[in-house]
Amino acid sequence: MKPAHPAVETRLSNAPRIRFAFSRVCIAIVGFVVLSGCEQNSFVPPPPSKVDVSPPVQRAVTRYLLATGNTTPFNTVDLVARVQGVLEAISYVDGAFVKKGTSLFTIEPDPYKLKLEQAQAAEAGAQATLKQAEADYNRQVTLVGKQFASQATLDQSTSARDNAQANLQQAQVNTKIAAVNYGYTNVAAPFDGVVSVHLVSVGELVGAASPTQLATIVQLDPIYVNFTVNEQDVLRIRAEAARRGLTSKDLKEIPIEIGLQTETGYPHKGKLDYAAPTVNQSTGTLAVRGVLQNADRILLPGYYVRVRVPLDRQQDALLVPDIALGSDQAGRYVLVVNKDDVVEQRKVRTGPLDGGLRVIEDGLTADDRVVIGGLLRAIPGQKVDPQLKKIEQSAASAN
Repeated sequence: MKPAHPAVETRLSNAPRIRFAFSRVCIAIVGFVVLSGCEQNSFVPPPPSKVDVSPPVQRAVTRYLLATGNTTPFNTVDLVARVQGVLEAISYVDGAFVKKGTSLFTIEPDPYKLKLEQAQAAEAGAQATLKQAEADYNRQVTLVGKQFASQATLDQSTSARDNAQANLQQAQVNTKIAAVNYGYTNVAAPFDGVVSVHLVSVGELVGAASPTQLATIVQLDPIYVNFTVNEQDVLRIRAEAARRGLTSKDLKEIPIEIGLQTETGYPHKGKLDYAAPTVNQSTGTLAVRGVLQNADRILLPGYYVRVRVPLDRQQDALLVPDIALGSDQAGRYVLVVNKDDVVEQRKVRTGPLDGGLRVIEDGLTADDRVVIGGLLRAIPGQKVDPQLKKIEQSAASAN
């Protein structure tokens, strides 16, 4: 018999050791499977996220009508030359504040003074003529009564007396006209105000063909503010006035507050002064005016101002931090935590800001827990770990 190949003999001699090693691997695999079946892993969910919650703040708030307006002068007058003459003097400094009656311009007074004196002299002559005519009339009445004079003579005397009386009246009118024209030579301030730059110079002829404008005077204290109110607000104001039993006279006692663009809040106080009797059909607005004291003349005509008018005062209004509000295509909303500690998205109707908090007109109750902190961790439909906080302390710390 032919002997086996050396390689074949080697494999045959190692066969028992290979079978032994394979058996050990199989045993190890089986043991691992058995152990794996005994130690099963289970998923443990993370704890709910912590968020800060608080019920809405409940307090009385004043509701305001907000508008924008412009300041206008209480009075403004163009100072003009009402008589012809040479401008002799300018008695103020451009832009100065003057009191009522202060002389500002002098227009060649001498010719008008002479005319006044001439008219006064004519009036004195007419008075003397009337005195003589009345004496003659009385004498003729006596003579006619004694039948020493004819009735025709009395009629002539009566006519002379009446004519003298008419001449005196004409002379008195001429004197008043001359006095008025003489007064026009002195252009004085009609009220307390600030006078603009003069528009003519000393020595210039004024009032020759038509009244010549000399300057403008503006009264700044008090000062008006004009603004408009839309039709919906007009209806709301009238309904509130009817509910409170207010009359048109009472409406003029309603306070008004304004603030400049560089000011915080509404530091300037006044009262409503006028409301137009009709609504403008083209704009759907009502013209309204307020009046404010302006002794320090901080407000100037033409300023663009913010206007606030208190309408009513609501007791137990609900307020939340403005930062707790979100918005989407459907409007404004807040996140609230229900009784099961699950976050809900609640649609709300918002009102004005009051003391840094936003008034909630509709959509919340006093018992709702509003998310005011940890907003990014509050996902609608998920459970959270609510932490009760105070709104005043957490309003600025929401994240």
